[in-house]
Amino acid sequence: MMGRGAGGGRGASSGSGADASIGGVAPAVDGGEAVAPAVAPAVAPAVEFVGVSFAYPDGTQALDGVNLRIEPGERVAIVGQNGSGKSTLVRHLNGLLRPTAGRVLLDGRDIRDVHVAKLAALVGLAFQNPDRQLFGGRVAAELEFGPRNLGVRGSELAECVKSALAAVGLQDEAETNPYDMGYSRRKLLAIASVLAMRTPILILDEPTTGQDARGVARVRGVVRATVAAGRTAIAVSHDMRFVAECFGRVVVMRGGRVVLDGTPGEVFAERHWSELQAAHLEPPLPAVVGARLGLGSTPTDAALVERLKSNA
Repeated sequence: MMGRGAGGGRGASSGSGADASIGGVAPAVDGGEAVAPAVAPAVAPAVEFVGVSFAYPDGTQALDGVNLRIEPGERVAIVGQNGSGKSTLVRHLNGLLRPTAGRVLLDGRDIRDVHVAKLAALVGLAFQNPDRQLFGGRVAAELEFGPRNLGVRGSELAECVKSALAAVGLQDEAETNPYDMGYSRRKLLAIASVLAMRTPILILDEPTTGQDARGVARVRGVVRATVAAGRTAIAVSHDMRFVAECFGRVVVMRGGRVVLDGTPGEVFAERHWSELQAAHLEPPLPAVVGARLGLGSTPTDAALVERLKSNA
């Protein structure tokens, strides 16, 4: 496993001034007195799962000792076959599920006893099925509901709604009944309803399902804008091309465990294809073509065209 485990992520403190000489680095000396070097405070991960297991009431073991750390501002895709535990995992972040064992932390805080209403201000989750999320009679009312419950009012509320609609290309649909819209646009609306809350962590469950190329581009833009604003974006997806092109880190799950964790270039490299196959996943086509042409697992379009020309 290419790991960033529970204790191995970025942002770990390098130690106190008293320990500064350990490892051959001596404290600076000024006027005959040791001066401890300045040490930046450790940054807590945005999300951390520590030994998390979860079993459903019927006894199904959905998660089995998951250790996973996600830093603030990361773009992380969680992939795996149906039943691998990926959706179960992210539902622990907004309190819809609570671990059978282990701990779930947000910004360093154990959320076991934090009420769902408080978690809503921290984590926005757009469900895989938008019809389980939408209930308003107007698109605008749908988008106002979340931020209003977080105490947003007046011009700020209007701006939240306006910017979220623009992000998914539904700015002309504010007065439309959501159920007069097709599935793909309802999917985008569900994403917009979460965007309007402006939570520090955004989770998208199968966001490209039912989308054409324009819709997928909208979702890509949402992910990139989220991270550009300093927030954390997590997606659960079966769309390997979307994952490879849009995320800086890919976490592969199988049987309730993390089995691969790394950049798209690492995870989709040919040496891991057997592990992907065991998880019932296939690398995206560019990774396969890139491997065959000696261009690596994440070749650019320009590199592919150039190599194909040279081989013609």
